Amino acid sequence: MPNKLVSESSPYLLQHQHNPVDWYPWGDEALARAKAEHKPIFLSIGYSACHWCHVMEHESFEDETIAAMLNEKFINIKVDREERPDLDQIYMNAVQILTGHGGWPMSVFLTPELKPFFGGTYWPAQQRGQMPGFVQIIEGVERAWLNRNEQALAYADELTEKIQRVGFGSVENEATLSKDVIDAALVALENNFDFQHGGFGSSPKFPNAMNLELLLRSWARTGNQTLLEMVQLNLDKMALGGIYDHLGGGFSRYSVDARWLVPHFEKMLYDNGQLVDIYLHAFQVTGAPLYETTIRQTCDYILHTMTDTEHGCFFSTEDADSEGEEGKFYVWSKEEVLELLAEPGQSEDDLGNWFCEVYDITERGNFEGHNILNLSAPLDYFLADDNHYSTEQLAALEKCRKQLFEHRAKRIRPGLDDKVLVSWNALMIQSMAQAGVVLGEQRYLEAAIDAANFILQNMQTESSDGNIRLLHTWRHGTAQLNAYLDDYSYLANACTTLYECTGDSIWLDTAVRLVKSTLLHFEDPAGGGFFFTSDDHEALISRNKDSFDSSVPSGNSMMAYVLVRLGKLCNQSEWLEIAEATIRNSLSILQRAPAGCGQMLLALDLLLNETQELVFVSEQLEDHQNFRQQVFAGFIPRRTVAYVNPMEMVNPETPLGTIHAIRTLVDEQATLYICRDFSCQKPLTKRGEIEAALDTMKSTFSYS
Repeated sequence: MPNKLVSESSPYLLQHQHNPVDWYPWGDEALARAKAEHKPIFLSIGYSACHWCHVMEHESFEDETIAAMLNEKFINIKVDREERPDLDQIYMNAVQILTGHGGWPMSVFLTPELKPFFGGTYWPAQQRGQMPGFVQIIEGVERAWLNRNEQALAYADELTEKIQRVGFGSVENEATLSKDVIDAALVALENNFDFQHGGFGSSPKFPNAMNLELLLRSWARTGNQTLLEMVQLNLDKMALGGIYDHLGGGFSRYSVDARWLVPHFEKMLYDNGQLVDIYLHAFQVTGAPLYETTIRQTCDYILHTMTDTEHGCFFSTEDADSEGEEGKFYVWSKEEVLELLAEPGQSEDDLGNWFCEVYDITERGNFEGHNILNLSAPLDYFLADDNHYSTEQLAALEKCRKQLFEHRAKRIRPGLDDKVLVSWNALMIQSMAQAGVVLGEQRYLEAAIDAANFILQNMQTESSDGNIRLLHTWRHGTAQLNAYLDDYSYLANACTTLYECTGDSIWLDTAVRLVKSTLLHFEDPAGGGFFFTSDDHEALISRNKDSFDSSVPSGNSMMAYVLVRLGKLCNQSEWLEIAEATIRNSLSILQRAPAGCGQMLLALDLLLNETQELVFVSEQLEDHQNFRQQVFAGFIPRRTVAYVNPMEMVNPETPLGTIHAIRTLVDEQATLYICRDFSCQKPLTKRGEIEAALDTMKSTFSYS
């Protein structure tokens, strides 16, 4: 008989509906029962693509004996961290304070008042080496609750006070925001960089698109060639390694080894959105064919696997496991590859053996007796070097790749989490739109527009103040849960990008409305920065602020970034001041742990450095399209783009009102205004002058 998760929409919660554990979703029923029975709560937080969440479910939550213990002693609540990042953030802070580290599955014991008093991550069912068993944990927590209840409650109070202080930096009114903070971060990143394999630290290695973007922009600012070399090495090694899916496109969550060979096979929408962004910018700089191929294959993967073709929105994750085994869908034996690629009339599997040589497929295998496809160098390198591969050979490799891809598609695919999250969709919208313009692929741009339209049409809720109010998640026709700071800030940034990619002012208007709503419902004008939850959100034990970037930008760092971006685009000095206050509030964190604040440092970089504010005026749509292609053809790291058509009637109260009023055609010709800090140079009207001006702004480096 299913438990109380049976009516939930989250794929992760539904995975646990048949556990013998009497699971509740987070809600009034479970919380009221805990208080009425004065029982502690066992809170388990995870997500559908989490391998170790599946392991703990199989070992413990499907075990009748353990389930009986949990049901007798606790009120058991299961939470999807992707649906409820507010709960995840609060109780992850608790686990990190308790243990010094965090991760998922997260396992926390709470008082009936929701205050944590003990917690950890994965525990095996029985003791394993130095790791305590879950059975022993349950028994120990019960003894503490029954025999040392006053001490447990006092410790819960103390821990809750610590949680409530997390993220509340002091407003540094006297401190000077300077490039020295960024330069210190660059030194820290360089000191931690692996100059052999790329990436930061040893293993496991995570893609860190925000820090790579900071390195790239800092190279453009300083001319320090080492910074660009770090970006190129990192991107090259990831695109060649096993963390990248060489058959289907897209990146896995992280690599368990130092050389990017063995991934943790789950694929997350947010990783791929951010990585397309940095590969695009590196492609604008270098023109490297490897980067273009990676971008196209990743975007195509999103469209054919992670897109709801009926509604146009993007799904969240693909699991690491299939048939109960991590990575089974992705790995190969040499025998299987040779059999698939064998062609009549060839000597023994010539083509197959050659493909295996190129993609590191051996009898022994490179992963637990199996093979993960990877490359030693970009395929075009061999063609350009000494004609080692002919164009015909490269075409043959591509044919082999497609054969394997088609065969793999017949396997049992990893589970798909098909819920739709505003924040993660926004990260993909941001990069997919740019890919469409940079690569001239209209279908990418259209996919970004469709996803944004879906959110605005299906994931809004009623607002009495005329601003946009969002719901965080949607699945199978139902949108729910108050949206978080991440949702508003990411979507505002994505809509600003859509405006720059299309010239359609509706996207700029939407971005501005999102910012206004965020300022109204999330800002902390007294303490600086923004809360993670809105002022009308469910009351929890803490209303947190978050400035640390994890696998995604923190809401505060993205909000600071978009406030600077829109402040300069729309001539809103007040927004620049709020952005500055937000950065000041995080200054101590920036100085203490710069590697964890890449997006906030990007906001600081945009705030402090000269911005190219481009306003293009023409009555002809074709002129606007040509100008847009010229702008996106190269990397201009700090720029805003506005489009003016004098024939359009524009409300002076809208963001474009001021721009339209003071930017006009010169001599009835298409005109470019180049402004810096709201002060404009002499307008340019000649096509050659406009192209030359744009070329001087672009940071380029010849690919070789």
